[in-house]
Amino acid sequence: MPAMADPYETLGVARDATDDAIHKAYRKLAKKLHPDLNPGKPDAAEKFMALNAANDLLSDKEKRGRFDRGEIDAAGQEKRPHRGHPRDFNGTGLDPDELADLFGAFGGKRRRPAHARGRDAQYTLTIDFVEAATGGKRRLSLPDGKSLDLTIPEGIEDGQILRLRGKGSAGIGNGPAGDALIELSVAPHKLFRRVGDDILIELPVTLQEAVLGTSVEVPTVKGAVRVTIPAGSGHGTKLRLRGRGVNGGSQVVELRLVLPPGKEPALAAFLKDWQPEHPFDPRADLEDNRAPEH
Repeated sequence: MPAMADPYETLGVARDATDDAIHKAYRKLAKKLHPDLNPGKPDAAEKFMALNAANDLLSDKEKRGRFDRGEIDAAGQEKRPHRGHPRDFNGTGLDPDELADLFGAFGGKRRRPAHARGRDAQYTLTIDFVEAATGGKRRLSLPDGKSLDLTIPEGIEDGQILRLRGKGSAGIGNGPAGDALIELSVAPHKLFRRVGDDILIELPVTLQEAVLGTSVEVPTVKGAVRVTIPAGSGHGTKLRLRGRGVNGGSQVVELRLVLPPGKEPALAAFLKDWQPEHPFDPRADLEDNRAPEH
């Protein structure tokens, strides 16, 4: 197996980068490299996995410190102690903390409590837009080969954290295990946008459909539905589909008028002589915003 790349290089950050800089770099790259947004690119999944592994290591203060000191490699695996490491001078192969615990068992001063809660483990997971809106099940693969089964609640938002009780590091003695904290990053969608509990989508319609009205199928996060477009609808008209958003919200369909790609002589001839029954000035509102004359 080839050695894993340096996590700092994978995330494109300096070795003294702050936690916030690492977090921002990961989220930016995760949304760019997510396999769902890179169909037909066989190396996308591999790059995304490497990105997650790098972030898992650098977002954990203890692991990052050990990596920086050369105690573990980029995969989080233990390295052989280097000459000059404190454990090399005690002749036992144990580090100073382990020695302190050993002597404590024979009446010496113990440096650690007999029982302590395990550390929380922090992970990040990118999910797709529809999955965040409707909820679902996911399995998170961990760097050590283990996995966590997650339930994604309906309507979860970008940046929210799931807590799995007792799924972190094991406790000391009879202490309880820590928790697993999974921060979710929601990938953008090519059709949908979210505003609060509403889902927004632009629907292209032809001039004929807008003027005469029609019935068309519209995608929603909960499956396609048929929508009636009233006659005389204009560009920007909004139709509200109640209950098709998040947590009882709506899906708002905004009509976008699209003209034919080529010339239409018959339509041009008709419009040339056409006189509207109800004349209007589409730029009347602009007069209220004109710059004053000097």
